[in-house]
Amino acid sequence: MSEVLLAMVAGAVVGFFFSAVKLPLPAPPVISGIMGIVGIYLGGMAYQTMITRFFS
Repeated sequence: MSEVLLAMVAGAVVGFFFSAVKLPLPAPPVISGIMGIVGIYLGGMAYQTMITRFFS
């Protein structure tokens, strides 16, 4: 849970800084960004499952 809070605080600081210096936010559009992160997570989980199931 502390990792989630640290990531949230870091994101808020970066968002505040970028807005203060009038730069575009370094984030993808909301839904496609979230789906990209979910896809990366699922791909990593699938890899770990395949490695442990077939090569252990």
